[in-house]
Amino acid sequence: MTDENFDQPQAPAWAAPGSLYREDLALAQQLADIAARIALERFGALDLRVETKPDHTPVTDADKAVERAVRARIAEARPGDEVLGEEYGGRRPEDGDGRRVWIIDPIDGTKSYLRGVPVWGNLIGLAVSGRAVVGVVGAPALGRRWWAAEGGGAWRRLDPTLAAPHPTAPGSVPGAPASAAQTAPPTRPGPAPASATPTRFTDGDGRAIEPIHVSGVTELRHASVSYSSLSGWEHQGRLQGFLDLTRSVWRTRAYGDFWSYMLVAEGVVDAAAEPTLALHDMAALAPIVTEAGGRFTDTRGQVEGPFGSDALATNGPLHDQVAAFLG
Repeated sequence: MTDENFDQPQAPAWAAPGSLYREDLALAQQLADIAARIALERFGALDLRVETKPDHTPVTDADKAVERAVRARIAEARPGDEVLGEEYGGRRPEDGDGRRVWIIDPIDGTKSYLRGVPVWGNLIGLAVSGRAVVGVVGAPALGRRWWAAEGGGAWRRLDPTLAAPHPTAPGSVPGAPASAAQTAPPTRPGPAPASATPTRFTDGDGRAIEPIHVSGVTELRHASVSYSSLSGWEHQGRLQGFLDLTRSVWRTRAYGDFWSYMLVAEGVVDAAAEPTLALHDMAALAPIVTEAGGRFTDTRGQVEGPFGSDALATNGPLHDQVAAFLG
């Protein structure tokens, strides 16, 4: 059981309008609140306990505490649902199996978290009958949260005390010289989601809530690509193809982990890819990218959604072009 009392989750009128999974999204938001509170309390703690798992990746006491609390709340609110989490396992959902499975990465970016880097997130996903239908990604140290439910568009919330404003100047490319206007497209070309009317809201704490959409870039030479590291591609024997991709695009940056994919959904990055991932790394990301108008597959473009062993997310028009380098 959690140490907090919660009402039955109710989705506000602006959250994922038109989605059949609005109440599940409301619960996912509660779960993200729980995760953020616990993770922020331990972020930067001098007594943070760090262990090494059998796969040689680190896990902290915060990772475990977040997952335990999230599991407890799911058991209260949805006792018939299952949970698959990074730290305590569970059964993987299968296509058409009829099961409802919450898929949790309690802290994505644990290495950043334990070093005091604020680029880490709490990932909450829901799969129904083997289809990823709800995703919430919270980055509380950055003052940002992203979410989506199938059929309801993709959304973002900014905490004005922590988060920088979104670049919205027409024709601008953040950080690029003026001459780049001839070689790079506007930051957020393309229409906003049809469901996003009106297009901006403010919650009770003064935080801005708005729909997000992928970019309209169609040519690799104009594309911005994000990744996590080169070593993963090298270990897979796929570094040359990835380097060839980087030489074919306008810009590359290793924003890393969940953030690469949320930047694709926001339309400020056009593609993101990683060569080795688990389902818990991807389940929350895929609905947000796809509801923002993008595409999320394995790196070869063959497995739709987060159910492959690696990830490629793009704005859609660039997908096959990028996958050709990574296959």
